[in-house]
Amino acid sequence: MSIFIDGKTKVLVQGITGTEGSFWTKHMIDLGTQVICGVTPGKEGQTVEGLPVYHTVKRAVKNHDIDATMLFVPPRLTKDAVMEALDADIKKIVTIADGIPLHDMILIRQAAKEHNAFVVGGNTSGVISPEVAMMGSFPHWIDRVYKIGNIGVMTRSGSLTNEVTAMIVEAGYGVSTLIGVGGDPVPGTRFAEMLPFYEKDEQTNAVVIIGELGGTMEEEVAEAITNGTFTKPLVAFLGGRTAPKGQKMGHAGAIITGGKGSVEDKVKALTEAGALVAERPRMVGKLLEKLNVPKTI
Repeated sequence: MSIFIDGKTKVLVQGITGTEGSFWTKHMIDLGTQVICGVTPGKEGQTVEGLPVYHTVKRAVKNHDIDATMLFVPPRLTKDAVMEALDADIKKIVTIADGIPLHDMILIRQAAKEHNAFVVGGNTSGVISPEVAMMGSFPHWIDRVYKIGNIGVMTRSGSLTNEVTAMIVEAGYGVSTLIGVGGDPVPGTRFAEMLPFYEKDEQTNAVVIIGELGGTMEEEVAEAITNGTFTKPLVAFLGGRTAPKGQKMGHAGAIITGGKGSVEDKVKALTEAGALVAERPRMVGKLLEKLNVPKTI
């Protein structure tokens, strides 16, 4: 069993004819993802990797059963592309675009809630169940990082994801499903909103979150542990420990505002809830061992 996507998930690709869309569609298929068709306005009749391309999402879903859609669409067009998918009753949407306007993301998140749908991203590599399927742009062929196993991973950071996940694999564990929620101030989906799915997943024995300074997502995870929403072992690694106070570091989501969002506050909240927090990426695997999580490699 996987979170969000597995080998049976039927995937549409919006923006399939573009350079990024066509490149990553091939790799999604190579991994085992059931990509069914694509959409690019004005390109109907073309094919990519042998898959039909349609003008609109509604024309695609009229001809095919679709469970999820992957967006390789520029930031300024993302809102319209997401709304088109929601109007076609698609409940799982991933967008990797970096720089989606803040107001657009607020509207996207609200619309997704109204449709009982999940939007993962933007500013993310997507979602992957290693050796099974992916929606996004992960270098899945790096097997020292993307190895199937029993650890769920959620991350805000693109740069830290490979490093931390490699340490999980090196310690003898693999990954059930990795979800990049993204590093923007308003992500489509937050850590705590995905925890119930990892809680129910029989393949997931523990979860690792890769967080950063700024925002309150990590504190929300601590609340989920405290109130019993999530009961499995959890390990966290938080980037930005040495950041000067009040400074934006790297991207829009990594900024401390209103006296909240410091790494110290996050570590305190997670530790008090019973999670273990790694000071360095290499410690993540050792902390999973400390929690007696069974190894799969």
